[in-house]
Amino acid sequence: MGHDLITSSFLGLRDKLHHIALHYLQSDEDAQDVLQDTWLKLSDKDEVETSFEAKNKLVSILRNICIDRLRKTKAIPIDSISSSDVPQYSLETEDIERLEQLLQQQLTPLQRQIFNLVTHEGCDYDQIAVRLSMSVEAVRMNMSRLRKKIRETLKKLNQ
Repeated sequence: MGHDLITSSFLGLRDKLHHIALHYLQSDEDAQDVLQDTWLKLSDKDEVETSFEAKNKLVSILRNICIDRLRKTKAIPIDSISSSDVPQYSLETEDIERLEQLLQQQLTPLQRQIFNLVTHEGCDYDQIAVRLSMSVEAVRMNMSRLRKKIRETLKKLNQ
């Protein structure tokens, strides 16, 4: 029964879902791909009991897939950036090294680990949460505290 409910809900919302995906991604081809991914993701689960629940899950899954796709397209591998493309910052190499040293002293081991995963390995919060066996909210909280310490340390450096 759940699969038939998902199918009928998907077919009824297909145009609306396509419109939502098109709004996020600005590409018809990407929107079609996201629609297909949404269908596959929800049909694999088969855990819905009402059409209202199926519609809500479809929209939610579609939105999350669109956001994930946007995040992936914005990420540019460091190897592909030439040195002429990189803007010049006011911080010199010594200042950056000093900032990292100060941060390493001020951060907790967990914050250091999260900082390295985000900045050096390019992991997103979901990946970090799985890797460190913690909730995504805990990762966000630690990143928030980490950014605050970075701001404070930068202020100290610039004085």
